[in-house]
Amino acid sequence: MAVQIAPSPLYVGLVVLICFLLVELHRTDRVLSRAFPVMLGLGVLFAGIRVGLTVLTTHGLGRTVLVTLPEATLPRLLGGFTVGGPIEATVLAQAVADAVPVIGVMAAFGAFNSVVAHHELLRSAPKAFHEPALVVTVAITLVPATMRAFQDTREADQARAGRAGRRGRITRTLLPVLETGMERAVALAESMDSRGFARRQATTTERVGSWFVLFGLSMVAGAFVALVAREQLLAVVLGATGALLVLVAVIVSSRAGDVTRYRPRPLTARDLAVMAAAIGAPFGLAMATALGDTTLTWVPGSPVQAPSVGIGPLLALALLLAPALVPPASTVETARRPHDRAEVVSR
Repeated sequence: MAVQIAPSPLYVGLVVLICFLLVELHRTDRVLSRAFPVMLGLGVLFAGIRVGLTVLTTHGLGRTVLVTLPEATLPRLLGGFTVGGPIEATVLAQAVADAVPVIGVMAAFGAFNSVVAHHELLRSAPKAFHEPALVVTVAITLVPATMRAFQDTREADQARAGRAGRRGRITRTLLPVLETGMERAVALAESMDSRGFARRQATTTERVGSWFVLFGLSMVAGAFVALVAREQLLAVVLGATGALLVLVAVIVSSRAGDVTRYRPRPLTARDLAVMAAAIGAPFGLAMATALGDTTLTWVPGSPVQAPSVGIGPLLALALLLAPALVPPASTVETARRPHDRAEVVSR
């Protein structure tokens, strides 16, 4: 949310640095921690492709020409636009400004996969969303699971072939990773089927909650349509009513669900403080937008001007550093172990 509200390259770069710091402080697994550089690298790759396509196909927006490349005009069937030609500084700067938020989003997602405990995420979901939360949890573990399979395959290949087996290494690595993924998917499907996943009949209360969700989401969608039509009052009413209906549906469906939780970890005051600080960052940026802060977005202009920085957005983004003030999970667990053992012995 912070990246979307403040897409200026300076603010996005600050978010990426914060993600890097949190991964360094809170990563607990060597394989899972590698998800961050992989996702960050993919973000840079996607951004680079977007910048390259933009500067090669967009012309006439500025006066400063950096370099002139050979140009070719595609057939009308393929669009009829010109590829190559003069590479303008304004077009390059605008393409970078549009592509940098992609890097920020990928960095945030990579940091999330590097430090989060996916099983705790599933146990923390409301009972009404247990089955969708399980599906989402399986989906977001794709990158860490693939990284672990890739590392295991590479270590096995090095132990078997050594330095002499460099030829055909991609094939020897890719096929076992795909096979491991298929085996894991089949095993997970069989396990979920044996436990009767999604086979229980919905109760009357759950059906009522589903209708509330349907009406609530429909009103939220109507709020977006009202915003497009510049009907702000109607958009606020529809959005607030839809959010209220969704909240009521979650409460009603959760009370009707029979999903049990094994030793759930309750939220502490420190957890709530970190959550409030993290949520405060996008709210602070939104307030800066409402106050007319012009530094949140970067319009390069012609000639190109450097992006500017505001004190308010910097203070809002500083709230994202709240998890850095919390001890790592490994330290907390180590401190709790003697007390847990004493409690087990006493019981």
